[in-house]
Amino acid sequence: MIMMENHIGSNHALSAKNSSTKFDADKDESWKSKLKIPPPDRRIKTSDVTDTRGIEFSEFCLKRELLMGIFEKGWEKPSPIQEATIPIALTGKDILARAKNGTGKTGAYCIPVLEQINPKLDHIQALIMVPTRELALQTSQICMELSKHMDIKVMVTTGGTNLKDDIMRIYDKVHVIIATPGRILDLMDKHVANMEHCKILVLDEADKLLSQDFQGMLDHVISKLPQERQIFLFSATFPLTVKNFMDKHLRNPYEVNLMEELTLKGVTQYYAFVQERQKVHCLNTLFSKLQINQSIIFCNSTQRVELLAKKITDLGYCCYYIHAKMAQAHRNRVFHDFRKGVCRNLVCSDLFTRGIDVQAVNVVINFDFPKMAETYLHRIGRSGRFGHLGIAINLITYEDRFNLHRIEQELGTEIKPIPKQIDPSLYVARTPENDEQDVSK
Repeated sequence: MIMMENHIGSNHALSAKNSSTKFDADKDESWKSKLKIPPPDRRIKTSDVTDTRGIEFSEFCLKRELLMGIFEKGWEKPSPIQEATIPIALTGKDILARAKNGTGKTGAYCIPVLEQINPKLDHIQALIMVPTRELALQTSQICMELSKHMDIKVMVTTGGTNLKDDIMRIYDKVHVIIATPGRILDLMDKHVANMEHCKILVLDEADKLLSQDFQGMLDHVISKLPQERQIFLFSATFPLTVKNFMDKHLRNPYEVNLMEELTLKGVTQYYAFVQERQKVHCLNTLFSKLQINQSIIFCNSTQRVELLAKKITDLGYCCYYIHAKMAQAHRNRVFHDFRKGVCRNLVCSDLFTRGIDVQAVNVVINFDFPKMAETYLHRIGRSGRFGHLGIAINLITYEDRFNLHRIEQELGTEIKPIPKQIDPSLYVARTPENDEQDVSK
């Protein structure tokens, strides 16, 4: 168990910086009027993202070009994890941050990374490592959008893509690399990716990166970095492997813990007891009764993913599927199209649990119930992103009943029996205007 202080201490660094210098934005606000800012998100949000101290992005003393990207991304104010980590990260300290899925962790590290990049220097200055290819693509997209007014070159490199193409791209000017462990190590060992000037390392979903799946890879990566470096660790869960890594590689890290409870406040959890042969019929009933914007349905094996996707399609519903054994180009297309809203339902394996952010998803269904509390936590975190509302429905067989109770206890959460009618206000997007109309009725 790692003891962590809360994020109140970040006030000191922020106030000190603000007292000495005030960003130009206070003097000249005209640049803001020229930005292409998307319409504000008026949906009701939970305290996971609204429980802030009221700090504005402009108070972090960021470059104007970066602020332009932040505002054009539609990010209005920092979330709690962003308030806690950005000012500390800008001082150069190592950070160990624990926060729930879907509360703005990507912005919490992308913003200070981009702020510290010098675009005039022609070498790799930051490496962001993530455990899955889909998360790498998503993170690189966010980085590119935030830095679109800066002369910063962002590159994504993952397994499953053409290595020669990556080698050609990396010989051009690259400042920030987002990568999965195997591919970046390949590029390092081939002396293509020169990391001797890379002073920032970010580990997103750090618990997964430090698991058996990537045994020893991070030690190898760090051996290629300069001695003077800054490391950010971000994750929702922190097993012993993270503690060992922190003791070995981090230097007096600033610790942030925003995990008083593990599950998102906006996600209501239900279970339905069914026999295995009744699952598809139960799923069909859910599809007909629920107001699904988009749904993600989890299975415990790749074979079951494909079989279930076929059955859902046979029932007449639009359905995609994705799993680790698919060709990378196919995975990319499915991921891209689902995020764009081309299809309403996605069946997947646990490949899709880590950090994947599809804002429109309001229903998660565990067609197969997981055995591990950590897996369950990451699965249901695909719904209720950034403080919005969602539901998680678990199809439970007789064999699953012990796992259900154990996971409830381990996460300190309540999974309720599914009612005949689920209140739409629990998972259908609400706005303050809608709530006022409901009251007036």
